Amino acid sequence: MGRAIVFLTSDAGADGVGEGRDLALRWSGRVSLTVRILAVNIIALLLLAGGFFYLDSYRSRIVDNRVVQATREARLIAEALGAVEGDREPLLRKLAADTGARIRLLSAEGRIVRDSRGIGVQNFVLRDPDREGLDQRAARFLDGAIDTIVGAARPPLYRDRTDPADWPEVRAARQHGAVAATVWRAPDRTPIITAAAGMADGSTVLTAINARTITKTVRIERFRLSVVLMGVTLISVLLSLFLARTIVRPLRRLARAAVRVRLGRAREVVVPRLPSRRDELGMLARALSDMSLALRARIDATEAFAADVTHELKNPLASLRSAVDGLGRVQDPALQAQLLGIVQDDVHRLDRLITDISEASRLDAQLSRAEFEPVDLSAMLAGLIAQREARGVERGVRFDFTANGRTPLIVLGEGARLERVFENLLDNARSFSPDHGLVSVTGRVEDEDLVIAVEDEGPGVPEGSREAIFRRFQSIRPETEAFGRHSGLGLAIARTIVEGHGGAVAAESRLDGRSGARFVVRLPAAAVALPEDK
Repeated sequence: MGRAIVFLTSDAGADGVGEGRDLALRWSGRVSLTVRILAVNIIALLLLAGGFFYLDSYRSRIVDNRVVQATREARLIAEALGAVEGDREPLLRKLAADTGARIRLLSAEGRIVRDSRGIGVQNFVLRDPDREGLDQRAARFLDGAIDTIVGAARPPLYRDRTDPADWPEVRAARQHGAVAATVWRAPDRTPIITAAAGMADGSTVLTAINARTITKTVRIERFRLSVVLMGVTLISVLLSLFLARTIVRPLRRLARAAVRVRLGRAREVVVPRLPSRRDELGMLARALSDMSLALRARIDATEAFAADVTHELKNPLASLRSAVDGLGRVQDPALQAQLLGIVQDDVHRLDRLITDISEASRLDAQLSRAEFEPVDLSAMLAGLIAQREARGVERGVRFDFTANGRTPLIVLGEGARLERVFENLLDNARSFSPDHGLVSVTGRVEDEDLVIAVEDEGPGVPEGSREAIFRRFQSIRPETEAFGRHSGLGLAIARTIVEGHGGAVAAESRLDGRSGARFVVRLPAAAVALPEDK
């Protein structure tokens, strides 16, 4: 069975635009995170505070029920008084005491015949707000504020009338013969309910009730709701501050460290890694710390590279300056020709150095933007060896390429860059090979990697130098090779290219124990489809 080919591509530009659009915050992006956390929790509290609107409707239902009760009581009182022949005062006193209402009996002409207050039943008393305590004043102020907020209807102020016919309930009862009631507002903001009912003899019963129990009930419920609201508010604010502390403070520390890195003081900055946190902030802190360390390493590498470039350029420039100065003083044609040869060699050396330095300095950025495609390493290596053999190989050095197994050596990468890697390795192997030596190139699949090995029969690489040769401007060349023909950047460029493809390159000893160097390149294998066995 073969393996299916899977190629993953990404549009960095499109993803960047989409991600930026997903993370875009319009007005809220300008507000502090702490304020936003508090605002979100307080909005929930405001929804809870909407219970005051419910209390207003609750109070309205109680008042409506009390009005129905008042009209029923007024009708029953009228029927009871109408059924009494003779003195009605004892029944009037008893009814006033039982109902808690002030009862006035009006004659057909509109005069007050009997009044429960006049016969000693003082159950209807209006309280003077100016004589009440501070707690009652605060309660009335709160009542007014909440009524204003919820837009509650405000009943008219209750005032006693000298002419009973001025009561709207009395007029309605006389004109329509039905029981009528009105809701008033006492000076202390308690509701007063008046009701009037007609009698068979043309008289009218007028009742008035100061329903303080309604205000008391609503205030008790409001107090309970306020206690709950205050408790929830306190808990919500504390939780919000705790949440803001655990989120905002680490973010501010990370932001300050990032600013110091941006200002060029990366060497002194220690980005907190927050090892105890296992949430997204901990991941962010460790990612920023690793990024700062990588940035610091990149800065150090850049500075070292600049210093190495300066050192490497000074040598040919010093030689070139000496040769040019000598040309002005030397008259011997033979010496002049020798100095001109030195000038030409130094110019060629500078050209190679500048070319390799330019490529090495741009390699990381170019690899990060490269679009990888399937590359057949078997065809590439066979073609490179065939080109060398067609041009003729110096000193009779031979090349041999062997690919083990039936699996094609396919990787995802940039063909021109990978070709540069193997060209460099093949050139190194040829340079160090003895006359008529053999350079062996093998390729095989090992687990999920492709392994390409280049072996020569030269002196090999000393064990202590196997890592150093991959550094920039580090070069170990054969003694027979002319000085200055290599910049010392070839293997460094090769390692950068291989690592940019997710692989690794290393120098080893030959597996058969013979003298010579062995360079091994490991690259991730791309999945390919093999033809089915017949």
